[in-house]
Amino acid sequence: MSLDKPLSRRSFLSFSALTAASALAGCASTSNTVENGGMSISYRSPFRAFQTTTVPGEAELAVMYGPIEDGGFLIPAVPYQQIDPRYYRQQVVDPTGQPPGTIVVDTPSRFLYLVQPGGMAMRYGVGIGREGFAWSGNGVIQWKQKWPRWKPPNEMVARQPELAKYSIERGGMEPGLLNPLGARALYIFSNNEDTLYRLHGNPEWRSIGKAVSSGCVRLLNQDIIDLYDRVPNKTPIVVWQ
Repeated sequence: MSLDKPLSRRSFLSFSALTAASALAGCASTSNTVENGGMSISYRSPFRAFQTTTVPGEAELAVMYGPIEDGGFLIPAVPYQQIDPRYYRQQVVDPTGQPPGTIVVDTPSRFLYLVQPGGMAMRYGVGIGREGFAWSGNGVIQWKQKWPRWKPPNEMVARQPELAKYSIERGGMEPGLLNPLGARALYIFSNNEDTLYRLHGNPEWRSIGKAVSSGCVRLLNQDIIDLYDRVPNKTPIVVWQ
């Protein structure tokens, strides 16, 4: 069955909020805090605070995080009012120093950046699982998948035997709204080898901004679809721990 595409998500994005910029050298240094409109924002020294524009308004957010028909599935709306506004998809001054077109995952801050021309970046809030802390460095998005099958690695199955029915040997979990990889997955390779590190969708909005029990780097399904549409295969990626 053919499904109509939803209203463009990108056309409703507005320039946005919060702070922070630095070079990669700031990754391992100590934390500092900036006060921004009554909100304490942690950033890693020597980050500098920049004045940016406001967080997307209610109208934009209602479209960005509204229900989406995609691939035969109806992705439900996200109750974005219950998520910290810093994790809304928004355009910010680039804090990474990386070339345009690069994805940067700032694991400690729970942000993913897609660097854009003109000193800006699209920023997404992410959730981090145990596997999300397992790899850092430089790589590429080797390939992308819409509505992927989830195949937990054998190490995860060993920790959680109830996942054996979704093992690699058994073909994994079929795509769908309850699949832990969500609507999209981006597979990261380094030196032509699979890192087993993924950027993927997420059926559980409560995990955004948090470190949870398992998984790699998870975005809201609406956000991973947006990111998927913006980046081609072989997109460079840098992961900070």
